[in-house]
Amino acid sequence: MPRLEPPVRKDLTAEEFLHFEFGSEEKHEFVQGQIFRMAGGTRRHNRIAVRLGSLLENQSQNTHCLVAIADTLVQAADALYYPDVMLYCEREEDSRVVKKPCLIVEVLSDRTAETDRGEKWLNYQTLSSLQMYVLLEQTTPRAEVFRRVEGGWFYEKIESGMLRLSCLDLEVALEKIYSRLD
Repeated sequence: MPRLEPPVRKDLTAEEFLHFEFGSEEKHEFVQGQIFRMAGGTRRHNRIAVRLGSLLENQSQNTHCLVAIADTLVQAADALYYPDVMLYCEREEDSRVVKKPCLIVEVLSDRTAETDRGEKWLNYQTLSSLQMYVLLEQTTPRAEVFRRVEGGWFYEKIESGMLRLSCLDLEVALEKIYSRLD
């Protein structure tokens, strides 16, 4: 489904986008030659991403995996996005862009949910390194989890209990991600 907002610029290459992006004071995403301004987040949105990112960072201390929160681009198909949380465990050649994440997390908002479930999910599926895609609701403790399994993807919705993040062999209580938000 197409984005509701018009693109800021059109007909660019990924390299031209990166040059534009790193000279800009605002953040943008790149999809099929078009640049889109990113939606601003709420404090709650930010806190959910920080909580999960912190839990991942603590768990990854004795591994070669690294956590990125909101300011690191990921390249998927002909698109460059800023996921809310990302974990990558393979060495990346380009210091500006991650191309081999094993986990991507998006915190949903009314403005971004359709893009996160549609366009982004379709593009993220092209990443052979991706093991999990997680969508976290902002208003209520709920996770939608897409796990790579042999032959495709397995979907589950979690409203309480444990969220199992296979990249780090980590189980985290959903309630822990949503604690201390207010």
